[in-house]
Amino acid sequence: MTTGSILPAGHGRTLTSAAVQVTFKITSPHTTVGSLFELVVPPGFDVGAHLHVRAEEFFYVLEGEADMFAFTPVDRTDGDWRTWRCADGRQVVRGGPGAVLHVPPGCPHAFANPGPGPARLLFGSAPPPDHERYFEELFELLANDGPVAPGAVKAVRERYDIRQLTPLRAPGIRVGAAGS
Repeated sequence: MTTGSILPAGHGRTLTSAAVQVTFKITSPHTTVGSLFELVVPPGFDVGAHLHVRAEEFFYVLEGEADMFAFTPVDRTDGDWRTWRCADGRQVVRGGPGAVLHVPPGCPHAFANPGPGPARLLFGSAPPPDHERYFEELFELLANDGPVAPGAVKAVRERYDIRQLTPLRAPGIRVGAAGS
């Protein structure tokens, strides 16, 4: 007999930091296809432009707004990815509820909350359990009250197929210049 999973609204394992809240919805014990999370990010949160060699992702804006892109930029600056452009003319888009961002493996991408309130997103990632383990390790790192050691966030991200192109920026996280 085969059974599925039902997770009532408001349920799931939740990890919280000053920067972001992640609720695990569908995870590797229940799927081989992909993991599903709910993210709540504060105004000013910027995941930083990055790419994954193996992972495929999608983001669906439930509440608030998100600046988003998923393309290879013509000119990549180290600073603000929001000025990046694609050779075909595409650029960063601000999406509200119902906006979807799909990211195939190898595609540079990012999202940020331009504010003024929190943004809530549904986030899917395949294959599992890469992002599950990434979130656990990242939240453990961010649980300390002091600043995060230079290079620490970057090292965690690299272990989980996240090649950072611009820094992760988040209110409440103090990271050294080399640590983003």
